[in-house]
Amino acid sequence: MTELPADPTSHLYQRHRFPAEIISHAVWLYFRFPLSLRHVEEMLAVRGIGVSFQTVAEWAGKFGGEYARRIRRMSKGAFADKWHFDEMVVSIKGKKHWLWRAVDANGYVLDALVQSRRNKKAALRLMRKLLKKQGIAPRVMITDKLRSYGAARNELMPGVEHRSHKGLNNRAENSHLAVRRREQTMKRFKSSRQCQRFVSIHGPIANLFHHPHNYITAAQHRELRTASMETWTRIAMPTPA
Repeated sequence: MTELPADPTSHLYQRHRFPAEIISHAVWLYFRFPLSLRHVEEMLAVRGIGVSFQTVAEWAGKFGGEYARRIRRMSKGAFADKWHFDEMVVSIKGKKHWLWRAVDANGYVLDALVQSRRNKKAALRLMRKLLKKQGIAPRVMITDKLRSYGAARNELMPGVEHRSHKGLNNRAENSHLAVRRREQTMKRFKSSRQCQRFVSIHGPIANLFHHPHNYITAAQHRELRTASMETWTRIAMPTPA
């Protein structure tokens, strides 16, 4: 990951009654764990911090979005060259939507896009967004049997190897679990905009704290977790004058 800019977030906290430590902790709780806004409100109240769940929601949108943007800038170019694609159904006000998602070979979320269709046009939209943000095409893309992926790849990335097999795509399918748990906690998303905003913020923050357990010791995992928290602190805390 690249280095952080010199003066990251000091301007963000101007005219806010609560300090950066409390705001960033509330945002971290909300996006790091499957908690509702009222859960975060109560956890802060136990620590003597009187904040309403509406305020937590405002912090999640404003500060969570900025933290996610900073993590994305740090992560650009650091992902594996094998991309997994998948889509899951999200019911919003009784209408079926599709959450399209791409992750790399290590399980890091590349991007997610809420769309009302499950066709070639929707697949193209996700791939164009990925190519624009990553600045590079993958070496291999892995999908399920949905033909829309192949049609979109032929138009946009004809030189990329495409492996289409249901059993190869568990990594992308598993990445949906965190959003599915949050969907249950929130008793379904209220709008496609709310869902898109959540997944756009949740993905980068989840990446920062994602440490594959395979082939590492418990001590190494603790070191990685500590490094992630240090990075979070640099992202969220204003630089001293």
